[in-house]
Amino acid sequence: MTISESDVAAAADRIAPYVRKTPVLTTSVGDRPVTFKLEHLQLTGSFKVRGALNAMLHRADASRPVVTASGGNHGLGVAAAAAMVKVPATVFVPESVPAAKARRIEAAGATVIRHGQRYADAMTAALAHADRTGDHYLPAYDDPNVVAGQGTVGREIGVQAPDCDSVVIAVGGGGLLAGIRAALPSYDLVGVEPPGCATLHAAVAAGRPVDVELDSVTVSALGATRLGLVPFEVLRARPVRLAMVDDAAILAARDQLWEDFRLAVEPAAAAPFAALLAGLAPGDHPCLVLCGANTGWQPCG
Repeated sequence: MTISESDVAAAADRIAPYVRKTPVLTTSVGDRPVTFKLEHLQLTGSFKVRGALNAMLHRADASRPVVTASGGNHGLGVAAAAAMVKVPATVFVPESVPAAKARRIEAAGATVIRHGQRYADAMTAALAHADRTGDHYLPAYDDPNVVAGQGTVGREIGVQAPDCDSVVIAVGGGGLLAGIRAALPSYDLVGVEPPGCATLHAAVAAGRPVDVELDSVTVSALGATRLGLVPFEVLRARPVRLAMVDDAAILAARDQLWEDFRLAVEPAAAAPFAALLAGLAPGDHPCLVLCGANTGWQPCG
């Protein structure tokens, strides 16, 4: 599966009337220049609305209801995008979904159905719903139009932060990382995961996407049980660096983002900063994507 810079450019034009071009913040950490891509300031509080909206606008039958499964952020993106284009949306979520995310999905106008303990359980139920009703199933990350939409984050980075020579991104199902790889083929990219959500590490080791056990504070955002096949093919053609940081480092990084920069993000969004602090971000001037801010937030200490 090839997703090109032109696919991302087309997605950017398609979604531009609806989404925010989120800002960047350039600062220093120690004596090193660092740029934060503030995607947690996107509509819905995460990048997910970009891919959901691009996929909806790219459909032949734009009036068809949509259904999806989500740990929270994708569901909120689908709900918001469906409201923008005026189609009904149903979102299946696991029982473990944070209350704040479920509440926001419902407030955006979607029907929320809780099913199972894991994202995979919710996805199985959502696919069955699509078969039964004829609704269009919209994957969270395993769809070329979703990936191209997420890649618009990278397209903005290329314009807003031309001095950056690397980009550090939390992985999950791989849609954001693959999209940014398509948008920025010459950049040094790093995919960051905690051990309890290591879908990319597992896929690289196995040579294909495989199921992983989930056990991390980042599960509500990075809780895909396996890397998507579409992202895997993109990343196999254009490999990225891998980095692993544990939950304690992620929570400490989240707190430091608040203490030092007054940036309030959810744990998954702090994973790239944790990688930087651990010396795992390459380049002279890295860009860290802060991908979401949709859980209840308070410092650990």
